[in-house]
Amino acid sequence: MRHISKTFGPVRALNDVSLTVYPGEVHALMGENGAGKSTLMKVLSGAYSPDSGGEILIEGKPASTGDPIKARANGVAVIYQELSLAPNLSVAQNIFLGNEPRHFGIVDRAAMVRNSEGILKRLGVSFGPRTLVEGLSLGERQMVEIARALSTNARIIVMDEPTTSLSSRETDRLFEVIANLKSQNIAIIYISHRMEEIYQLADRVSVLRDSGYVGTLSREELNAPRLVSMMVGRDLSSFYKKDHKAPVGERTVALSVRNMSDGDFLQNCSFDLYKGEVVALAGLVGSGRTELARLIFGADRKRTGTVELDGKPLAVNSPREALQAGIAYLTEDRKQLGLFLDMSIADNINIGVIGEDAKAGGIRDFGMARKRADKAVSDLSIRTKSISTTVGSLSGGNQQKVLLARLLETKPKVVILDEPTRGVDVGAKSEIYRLIDSLASQGIGILMISSELPEVTGVADRVLVMRDGHIAGEVRAAPGQPAAQEDIMELATGAAAR
Repeated sequence: MRHISKTFGPVRALNDVSLTVYPGEVHALMGENGAGKSTLMKVLSGAYSPDSGGEILIEGKPASTGDPIKARANGVAVIYQELSLAPNLSVAQNIFLGNEPRHFGIVDRAAMVRNSEGILKRLGVSFGPRTLVEGLSLGERQMVEIARALSTNARIIVMDEPTTSLSSRETDRLFEVIANLKSQNIAIIYISHRMEEIYQLADRVSVLRDSGYVGTLSREELNAPRLVSMMVGRDLSSFYKKDHKAPVGERTVALSVRNMSDGDFLQNCSFDLYKGEVVALAGLVGSGRTELARLIFGADRKRTGTVELDGKPLAVNSPREALQAGIAYLTEDRKQLGLFLDMSIADNINIGVIGEDAKAGGIRDFGMARKRADKAVSDLSIRTKSISTTVGSLSGGNQQKVLLARLLETKPKVVILDEPTRGVDVGAKSEIYRLIDSLASQGIGILMISSELPEVTGVADRVLVMRDGHIAGEVRAAPGQPAAQEDIMELATGAAAR
């Protein structure tokens, strides 16, 4: 891709971007939300036409632009973050949807099944072409999307945040398939915010920032400080913000949990969280971290266990009671369980404290609500033109900050953050870390769940490691040093007990 620019009215989404990708390589494309990654890929896939002067060459030959059908014929396939499968159809029907083999103008179903079997065999999957997609896991559906790309003889496959909703086992399987595709000389353009995946997969990494091309690093040149500096324009030393002083000596307990169990999986979980402290719940997927948080918050019913807040027993049987007591919970699924995507920023921020805006006669004081929303947008650096903007139109990072703003309006004493930076770009992550640090400095107790070990060690004062439904142990950060990732993984996997 050479000298690609794209403008939408007064907005320049891409500014003279060039990108070279070789056969048989995984080329990671990184940058903050809004940097231009998706726009560049839509130009490649034919969804957008570049402005005059830009061109695309595939195997050295000029390729048509602005035509998705011709882009597919040229060997370009895109697997988007939101999968586009028809769940009521079979795997074979999805693979060849819109591109069905025909015999005398009639869809040749036997050929479709036969061809699908060959593609699925290349991917090494366990399901067959006649399986209904609705019965497949997310990881298996991802394989169907890849099979669809292979059915068009794709030579360039774009994967946009492919592991966002996958388990660790499904992610490992996807990485095996990517390695297999590389061996077949297929080029993979891989978009992800997860640093660990980039280090594991990428042969080269290209970075976009502010709609422009910053540079490309080879695997040998790749390191965290350099990559973060290219993406956000500042070095890694300011990335994890930790100015608050972890409580020592005479400490005040903010939250005390004793013998918490759900009668099924969770077993006798106990811990203390001190005021002004950041404690991380770490562990492998399925270890019980979110389940424990939901019991504390009253979202699920506990079988045994007690909770104390500020030294006083607390009977929490619902999220409403937890919020009223001073416990706020940021869900890991902000779109399904957290935000009202078709409502405005202002309404999302105010909805938890709407009762405070009632004037005499029960009439709402909209001026107070606007003032509160304006202040939250300013304090949390939410990027928007207006508080009337619908939340669904915001980037992932800004959506997360809107949800955090709503929680903070309840004036919590304890904040539970479940995967607070999932699906957000590097710049938004840094801002969320600064907010966590600020809350701890104000004496609020923070319980954070995260699957990213660098995040856990960079932000937390202590790490509680869960395994198989119980707290397997604790890892502390030494003064001026982060907690050791090796110690966390030993506890998470059970290696420390062997």
